[in-house]
Order: sequence, then structure tokens, then C-alpha cells
Amino acid sequence: MKHIIILGDGMADHPVERLGGKTLLQYAQTPYMDLLARMGRNGRLQTVPKGFHPGSEVANASILGYDMTKCYEGRGPLEAASIGYEMQPDDFALRCNIITLEDGKIKNHHGGHLKTEEGDVLIKYLNEHLGNERVKFITGIQYRHLLVIKGGKKGFECAPPHDHPGEEWKGLLPKGKNETVDLITSLVLQSQDLLTKHPFNIERMKEGKDPANSIWPWGGGYRPQMQTFMEMFPQVKSGDVISAVDLIRGIGKYAGLQNIIVEGATGMANTNYEGKAQAALEALKKDDFVFLHVEASDEAGHDGDLDLKLRTIENLDSRIVKPIYKEVSTWQEPVSIAVLPDHPTPVEIRTHVAEPVPFLIWYPGIEPDEVKQFDEVSAVSGCYGLLRLNEFIHCFMKES
Repeated sequence: MKHIIILGDGMADHPVERLGGKTLLQYAQTPYMDLLARMGRNGRLQTVPKGFHPGSEVANASILGYDMTKCYEGRGPLEAASIGYEMQPDDFALRCNIITLEDGKIKNHHGGHLKTEEGDVLIKYLNEHLGNERVKFITGIQYRHLLVIKGGKKGFECAPPHDHPGEEWKGLLPKGKNETVDLITSLVLQSQDLLTKHPFNIERMKEGKDPANSIWPWGGGYRPQMQTFMEMFPQVKSGDVISAVDLIRGIGKYAGLQNIIVEGATGMANTNYEGKAQAALEALKKDDFVFLHVEASDEAGHDGDLDLKLRTIENLDSRIVKPIYKEVSTWQEPVSIAVLPDHPTPVEIRTHVAEPVPFLIWYPGIEPDEVKQFDEVSAVSGCYGLLRLNEFIHCFMKES
């Protein structure tokens, strides 16, 4: 049996008064996720270990079976792996957002939804002015880039910018007493002066658009030590990751999974859903396992955009789940499908929360439970109950 996980990043949510007290999954029109929930088995999953920040890197790695207490090194090293930067033993890698500051506060974590080619111009500009033998800025995707500090030290806090929209940025600067903290703070301050003067941002401000006027490094760490997915699950001889997000690709690389790049996959609501679905189907024809990650709902949640997040959930259902289910259900070799978020990103909070998420598992011949639709409330009645961390993947791979 082959396996595919379809993950809607940040898709889970809280009850919303504007929706009559329903969550977005309850309110949205999702006939195919509901169909799989009715025909399959359901439960809830705690994806974030106690004491860990509810970041996507933690939640997604836990879903894939990794023990974060043993291999977690932060988001930076995952970004490095995904863009092909081979970390050296003395490299300290941080995720480096380009963000928008306004009136002393973080307006957004994405610099006004930068395109990759725009981010590349700004990162190269910063590397030219701030880079040296010890400091290197490396282009990633859109607003998500990489800062590498030779000989950098851990042991301090870096606030993820997507968790603090509307908050004063000065109070969120790295906290700790080592030389790396001083260096990062200096780079942030210098970047603000440089980026504000860059012609790209001068033109954006003339047009009334958000300027990409500061870097924000966070999630620093060293190269992690991880088993491959195939070592954990010997029945899987080969597998793939499909995502527009660097950190997911980085997890995939360390997991020994092949990264499949889909043209038009953006990580936003305008992503190429059909292209991702088709890529997943082609991958399943030759490989044993596919992890299909869609970022759009998380970004809409961070922006607090209720209507957009509803649309991303419905798009996942109609443009990803539907075509994959309809195709694999005709195959001679059975395929097991799991659908779940990695964490909630409630639109009224605009940040991740470390709460359980609903999940479903379906494959031909599975004995269904009593759940009739896919959402946070219905999943409470699922036969799996509440699973924790890597219990989900072991259940998914063993049962099917």
C-alpha cells in the first residue's frame, strides 16, 4: 500500500462569532474531506511537544515522526537544506525574514508579500553591504531567506515575526547575553537604514505599498542529526515532498525524501493547486510515500483574513483532495490518504497555537468510525481519540 499525507498548514481554527460560532472547517464547503472522514477514521493529534514553540517546523517534523527533543535545531538549518546550502560544523543558520515595520510596530512578517525575485535583489544588496567572512545573507523564497553566522552561539530567544503582528518591534529583538545577540541586533538596525534607502522601497512607498524595510532573523541552530524516513519505515523505499515552503523542503531533504518543485507553487492563496495535485499523483505512481504540503491557509490566518482562509480551505478540498481521491480510488494498488493541518492559525489571533488538530485516515477497506465530517469538533468523536506527536505517523504507516 502507498501513502500520501495532504497537509493544510494552519488550517485548523477557533469558533468564530461571524460564522455563527463555527470554526472555519465546520463552516467551509468541503465535500471531499467530509467524504473521506465519513468513509475513514478520525482523531485529533497534538503536534507540538511540551515546552516547544508551535512553529511549522516543529509540527510538521513531529507529524513525520521526528522526536523534536532529540533533533530540533530551529528553522534556519531547514531553510539552509532546502536551498542547497551545505552547512559547515561552525555554521549557525537563522531564518531571515524581510518584514514591514510601521510606526514602531511589526505591520507584517512578509514585507508586503515579496516575490522571490524582489527578495533576491534586497538580500544581495544586504550581503554586499553587511556580509563578510563571518556573516552571509543567502536568497531563499519570497520573504523567507537565510542568514549564516560563522561561529554563532545559541542560548537566546528570537521572536518569530509572524507571531507578533501589531507589536512594537524593539521589545522583540533577541534577548540574551552573548556576542551573537549583539551582532544580530546590529544587523537588524543596519538593515533598516539600508532597506529604507533602497530604490525598490522608495518606489513602493510612492505607490502606497508596504515597504520591505527590515530583516528579522530567528530560528537559529546548527545542522540537525536526523534519521531518514526510509530508515524509520523500511516499507518505504522512496518518497517525496511537495511544498512551496523552504522549511518543509528542508525537513524533506534531511528525511531523505525527494523534493518535487511545482511551477506556480507560491506558498500563498494563488498557489498552483492543480499542479501540486498532479505532481503528487505522478509521484505516487513511482514512489511509496508523498508528503503534500499547502501553505495558503496559514498565510491567510496570519493576515487575519477570514474570507481568504475559508477560500483556501475550500480550494484544498476541491483542487487537491478531490482529484487525488478520485484518481487513486481507481488504482489497482491501494493508496492510504491522511488529511490534517499541522497546527491551528486562528484568524482572530493571527498566530500559531499549540492545540490539537483534527486528522482523518482513509484507504480502501478501512472500517469507518462514527464521524460524519472533517472538523475540529467532529474529530473529538473519532476512534483514534487524541494521539500525540509521532504516534500519528506510526499509526498511519502501520495500520494501512
